[in-house]
Amino acid sequence: MTPTRPPRTDNLHGLSAAEAQARLLRDGPNMLPGTTPRSLAAIVLGVLVEPMFLMLLVAGGLYLALGDTAEAIFLLTFVFVVIGITLAQERKTQRALESLRDLSAPRALVMRDDEELRIPGREVVVGDLLVLHEGDRIAADALLLDGQLDANESLLTGEAVPVSKLPGEKHGALFASTLVTRGVGLAEVIATASATAVGRIGEALAATEEPRSGLQLASRRLVRNLTVGGLALATLYFLINWLWNAQGVLESLLASIALTMAILPEEIPVILTVFLALGAWRISQRKVLTRRVPAVEALGAISVLAVDKTGTLTENRMQVAELQLADARFVHEGAVDLAEPFHELVEFAMLATPSDPFDPMEKAIQQFGLHWLTGTEHVHAEWSPDFEYGLSPDILAMTRVFPSGARSQHMLATKGAPEAVVDLCHLDAAPAKEILDQAEAMAARGLRVLGVARGRWQGETPPRSQHDFSFQFLGLLGFVDPPRPEVPAAIAECRAAGIRIIMLTGDHPATAMAIAREVGLSERPDVITGSEIDTLEDQALSERLRHVDVCARLKPVQKLRLVRLLREDGEVVAMTGDGVNDAPALKAADVGIAMGKRGTDVARESAALVLLDDSFASIVAAIRQGRRIYDNITKATRFVFAVHMPIIVLTLLPSLLHWPVLLMPVHIVLLELLIDPACSIVFEAEPESADIMQRPPRPAESSPFAAGNIVVAVVQGIGAAVLLLVGYGVMLGLGIDAMQSRTAVFAALVIGLFALILANRDPEHALMAHGGMGNRWLRLMFIGIVLVLALATGVPYLREVMGLALPTLASLTGTAILLVLTFFWLEGLRLALHAFGRHSQPAPARENP
Repeated sequence: MTPTRPPRTDNLHGLSAAEAQARLLRDGPNMLPGTTPRSLAAIVLGVLVEPMFLMLLVAGGLYLALGDTAEAIFLLTFVFVVIGITLAQERKTQRALESLRDLSAPRALVMRDDEELRIPGREVVVGDLLVLHEGDRIAADALLLDGQLDANESLLTGEAVPVSKLPGEKHGALFASTLVTRGVGLAEVIATASATAVGRIGEALAATEEPRSGLQLASRRLVRNLTVGGLALATLYFLINWLWNAQGVLESLLASIALTMAILPEEIPVILTVFLALGAWRISQRKVLTRRVPAVEALGAISVLAVDKTGTLTENRMQVAELQLADARFVHEGAVDLAEPFHELVEFAMLATPSDPFDPMEKAIQQFGLHWLTGTEHVHAEWSPDFEYGLSPDILAMTRVFPSGARSQHMLATKGAPEAVVDLCHLDAAPAKEILDQAEAMAARGLRVLGVARGRWQGETPPRSQHDFSFQFLGLLGFVDPPRPEVPAAIAECRAAGIRIIMLTGDHPATAMAIAREVGLSERPDVITGSEIDTLEDQALSERLRHVDVCARLKPVQKLRLVRLLREDGEVVAMTGDGVNDAPALKAADVGIAMGKRGTDVARESAALVLLDDSFASIVAAIRQGRRIYDNITKATRFVFAVHMPIIVLTLLPSLLHWPVLLMPVHIVLLELLIDPACSIVFEAEPESADIMQRPPRPAESSPFAAGNIVVAVVQGIGAAVLLLVGYGVMLGLGIDAMQSRTAVFAALVIGLFALILANRDPEHALMAHGGMGNRWLRLMFIGIVLVLALATGVPYLREVMGLALPTLASLTGTAILLVLTFFWLEGLRLALHAFGRHSQPAPARENP
């Protein structure tokens, strides 16, 4: 790997906090033109072109043409109610999405008041000093002052080949939104926001539209097909009324419009938009940021969780626990002194580490060294390397090259994986085996192990590879990184939910297995390594993966291969990652999960989710929320189809049977006023089922619009519709006038709507079980239904508009009987389906790991 020069930060203190704030107020935030919330006019325009709205306008116009002014005013007034409801839903969704955007805004590492500070990208100002590392997204146009790096500028140029950057105006120009692919550097910001190169190109680059999810696309197809079918049926209904029932053209048209309004399931798109957006916001409250809302869908189907060890299963709080020489061992816990033979090992470990590191292991080395060696000749804080060789897939070690006295003389300090450092030292087989056995024993105790070596080199131009140096092996460092205390319980929860967990780590196999056993990830004794993976064909590797849960010493390209093979095997894979090289695997996974604290910008941008606290338990909480969201979408969808059935039947059949009209557009409009909040508020707030993490993942191809779910809904609704229709016929047959009969059936239908909510919110329990416990909106919904019904029958104007009458004893008795029969029907159907499901339950699709 080609060596790079590290950045020098001498005398570069950065802006003061006061100066930065003044510049921020003067120049404004560092934000590109982007998507803005829909304006009031845009929302109103969206309502105006909705089919339901057009139906309302046409129906209002027909009532005016027929001379029914009161009905026309009621319908046209309801337009404003629809706009109000849409505005409320839009604002609720928009607030959730804005919260997510604020969380996902890019961040920048800057020098302020001589200290490194990570700030939101929008707070970067002209004159700020950006500290850049591999994987960072550059926050503003800047000039490289020190260091050396490569930047991917394909966003601006279309060229995928990274461009090398050196300090100075000629080769040091850095551009906002481009990506550091290699190296480190310090750069001064020269332009922000729309003054940057990407800002000048225009809004097209900054404004990105969220892709439609699979469910959203499926729902659009369903609504489109139902709309076409509904219009065809309504046209036929118009012709029947006009030609067969000898009604006037306007009356027939009004009846067909009522039927169309009854058929249109316009609530389905609302359900998906609101549930997914609010679901993403709820997940963010569990410390998991959703960067792409459609990923919420996939959470409930995850069957394999491929996780890194460091920082996800462990606390990422590294400490040097042991030192190992050829013939001596030092244990940090309880020690009061560090013997002289260990000083050289610690000295060169510190030299092989930046003085102000970001990596937790490197921080632990510096802290350990300063603790034991401060005041000795072994601390060289003032030394600065001429060149560095970073880690690479071929050599898992890094070397720093320091000037050493005479001209062209250099001192080398190296650290890395024990096998890599042993290889660099070109040791004979016997001493090499002895060192690797020591490393194996340390790893088996759960320690992460690094080897350290020193060397000398004379020359002007550094060689291309670390292998061209001569090294002397010094010893081993063992680090302890305790598991997070919440991880064992979270892993047990995953296992109960049928989710298999696989550890993908670059650590030593023995270290990985020790941690896996400690947290309860796997009881299998086997582990597969990166070198073994390279020897296996895809089919053999897929078979091997079925019997192993720990993959160690992996390279990023091997993680990508494993993810692809798992997906080809039918698994729905979630994967965690934090580095630049993890980005392809994160993109390849069904749900890529990046680390928020220690992850690079490119990893976060490749992932669908970002862990704000890097905790494994947060992933499990997100999966739990994902299952809940999908369950609630399924319940709400079932409710929508169920509730539309009696509306369709009671609109269509009375006319065909030559009975008085039962449901008119005004009635359907009032019902929609209740159905919309039931979908977007009550079901969205429904708490998770008690067994949500005790059942296997749902199949990836499952859908709320699957035939099984829709058929149950249709049977529910048709049964209720038949009861109400028969009740209407019986009351008419008994001589009860049409208005009283309509009042009784309409009241039963409105309260029956609440019964359908109860029947679909928790099919595992009786309709009245638990009441509204856990969902405060349920009681409010019931109060709203009763209030609407009281207004419709109690207010003379509304009663006249809707063709209702003040309830009498006869109509109240009819309503009560119909309600009791509806409850019995829904409960009986629930019990029958429950019994059928229990007896026809298929065997589990996969063994619980």
